[in-house]
Amino acid sequence: MIRRRLLVLCYFYPPLAGGGVHRVLGFTRHLPAWGWDCTVVCAGAEDYWVRDESLMQRVPADTEVVRVPGGSALAAWLRWTRARPGRRSSGTFAGLRRMSDWWLLPDSYSGWAKRARGVSLSRVRKGGFDAVFSSSPPDSVHLAGLELKRRTRLPWVADFRDPWIGLYFRDPPTRWHRARQQSLERAVLASADVTVTASRTHAAWLEARPGARPARVVHIANGFEPDAAVAPAAPAPDAATAGERAFDPDHFTLAFTGTLSQMPDAEVFFEALHELFARRPEARRRLRMRIAGPYDSGYEDRSIALGLKGIVEFLGPLPHAATRTLQRAADVLLMWKPRGTPTMVPGKLYEYADSGRPMLALLPEDDEAAELVSRAGGERVAPGDRAALAASVERRYLAWKEAGRSRSARPAWLDDHTRARLAGQLASVLDSLAGSAR
Repeated sequence: MIRRRLLVLCYFYPPLAGGGVHRVLGFTRHLPAWGWDCTVVCAGAEDYWVRDESLMQRVPADTEVVRVPGGSALAAWLRWTRARPGRRSSGTFAGLRRMSDWWLLPDSYSGWAKRARGVSLSRVRKGGFDAVFSSSPPDSVHLAGLELKRRTRLPWVADFRDPWIGLYFRDPPTRWHRARQQSLERAVLASADVTVTASRTHAAWLEARPGARPARVVHIANGFEPDAAVAPAAPAPDAATAGERAFDPDHFTLAFTGTLSQMPDAEVFFEALHELFARRPEARRRLRMRIAGPYDSGYEDRSIALGLKGIVEFLGPLPHAATRTLQRAADVLLMWKPRGTPTMVPGKLYEYADSGRPMLALLPEDDEAAELVSRAGGERVAPGDRAALAASVERRYLAWKEAGRSRSARPAWLDDHTRARLAGQLASVLDSLAGSAR
């Protein structure tokens, strides 16, 4: 097998944690088996407010990791001012984000991306590289990849875990800002040899654009790691504690895992629980909802205001293995995401399906993630439909009281979505580019 080397540009990499870490980690973990060794240029080990040291066990020993410390201004603020791990002030963070939309383009990581570009260029000039791979968000990572492409002429793959954030997830503050964001996005899409997307919907968007070259757009799903690849060699104490709390035959347990931010349907769900308890007060003793992951403080405040303290538990970030344990232990797994994001297919959806536990999702009918939930046997409720949510949870709760825990079912199609197989798809793209470049 021919050995080649890939320069991977990303901000989030272990021990940093959060949903954005796992896709790139999976690629760097499995690409060597397909002939591609990796050098990762990423943020410093302290440059994000969410960390998971256990993820370091999954970084291959021969993967070169070059850290560019400093991070973004928002990341630094979150790290040093949060009230407790995994919880951030909703109002203050929203204000800082609005300020960054005005002054930092394409995002608050632009200063870090410039430094990472210089470090990457110095490393590439030492020789031995066959291609460059950049993965967003943050989108400023792709601007560093663009400059590397211009200066080195190496084949470049731009990977979009989500569409361009400043255009599709946040409203630019002025027409000038919108035009500038569009110009930056066009420059990246025009110069990348291949654009990879994590959803079919996003790929279709890009292929339909005027002047687009569909052959240069490739969909590679988010995917998941099987349990054997997730379990750490020596579980951290937090993981053991979470595991003990997860298996609770005396309670009907709902679970949501992942970052809880800009998701109004979380509050709709709290209101649905409040409505359910008004009809069935005895359920307060038997029903529990566990939220594992970083979260904005407003969600906890809202749950307390609705009288759900002690029922809705905000666990904060957990080691990834402990999060997977919670998923497998839940009676129902909850899925929602920011509204108006039809291209977003969260990585946790594949983990939910792999757990074999029932899913209840608040998603539009025409959403790609909703289609996958349906394929996995889950139930979809329209976003904002509090009454339908309350009725669904009540029906499931009563079934649990009568017959106990429901049987698990894992869809067979998941076998094509392991990160080892998805890395093989990326390797095929890289092989074709490296071969044509010689």
